[in-house]
Amino acid sequence: MKKYSLETAVGVFVLIGIICIAYMTIKLGKVTFIEDNYYPIYADFTTVSGLRIGNPVEIDGIEVGRVEKMSIDQQRQIAVVELKINRGIKVYDDASAAIKTAGLIGDKFIKIDPGGGGDLLKPGDRISETTSPLDIEDLIGKYAFGDVANKGNK
Repeated sequence: MKKYSLETAVGVFVLIGIICIAYMTIKLGKVTFIEDNYYPIYADFTTVSGLRIGNPVEIDGIEVGRVEKMSIDQQRQIAVVELKINRGIKVYDDASAAIKTAGLIGDKFIKIDPGGGGDLLKPGDRISETTSPLDIEDLIGKYAFGDVANKGNK
């Protein structure tokens, strides 16, 4: 009899542990089963160097969404980024988006200036004015091999 009560206690303890691990995985991984809290908008960039899926989207320094997906538009030869924006956040059709770096060599994020002079963007609409990240390696290469100085003298 004592053997069965010990096995039951261990079984309950393991079950509670599995439930705690599942809960922490969902919370820390920011997994959602219902996507009602977000709406998608798109932004076109010439390059998305260093940007990753899951990177934050910020307005005025406050995180308001995440990078959901990145793809290439083969016909226009540009990178298309799908952003998940919190439903309560208003972004207008005169908004602009820029890929920025957090700190000197930190992670990339997308900074949105939400605009305010036009109509609201609906789910699936596009931010037309974007700024791609500055490629430090390219600038250093141009400076090291004299391309920057040569362009200034012409």
